[in-house]
Amino acid sequence: MEKKVLVIDDEKPIVEILKINLQRDGYMVFEAYNGEDGLNKARMLSPDIILLDIMLPKMNGFDVCKKIREFSNAPIIMLTAREDEVDKILGLELGADDYITKPFSVREISARVKANIRRSTSDFERLNVDETPQESLVIGNLKFEFERYELYKDGKRIDLTLREFELITFLARHPNKIFSRKSLLENVWAYEYFGDVRTVDVTIRRIREKLEDDPSHPKYLVTKRGIGYFFRQEETEDEDTE
Repeated sequence: MEKKVLVIDDEKPIVEILKINLQRDGYMVFEAYNGEDGLNKARMLSPDIILLDIMLPKMNGFDVCKKIREFSNAPIIMLTAREDEVDKILGLELGADDYITKPFSVREISARVKANIRRSTSDFERLNVDETPQESLVIGNLKFEFERYELYKDGKRIDLTLREFELITFLARHPNKIFSRKSLLENVWAYEYFGDVRTVDVTIRRIREKLEDDPSHPKYLVTKRGIGYFFRQEETEDEDTE
């Protein structure tokens, strides 16, 4: 069965280029040129993935993303001409899975669409876990409820997006093992050749702000300078953190 891609962007030349190339890759492509129409088509079509521009008439991409997340977990890739990191953080916070800054290559778009669809079709297989998935995992005062995609700290639920939950879950399943940003893109985002490593940094930062008592001195999600990140299961005194 063909996978459905919804492109929401008011720049018709971009939409046409994306449509031609994604159809060539075997996808059914639907387009919308303003936020309201995009939101309605997301409800009506139940697409497998959504490419969503930020600057849209009638309803901006942030509002569309927030509304879509009320009824759909389909991967959302934000398309933005802005370099402002605040916009990228806001998109991820509202439930987007990633962002791509314009101008972008069609090859990059194709690779990311393929990766996100592959990721979304199998839950924990994409986390490279060999054992049978557990229903829950308890580490200290944290409890992971995998079937509900929920994380609790001291019995209180932490409000994470799906991608944030996937990232901390992957790291928690491999405690004290350091992963580079590139490795995390490959394992969690399923990006083998493309992907801005800053996406990992932004997502880690957002999780820290929600989870850590002091995000500037994290207890759980620790940075190993020059290498990457790891989930610290036991306190150590000699880690080089930031």
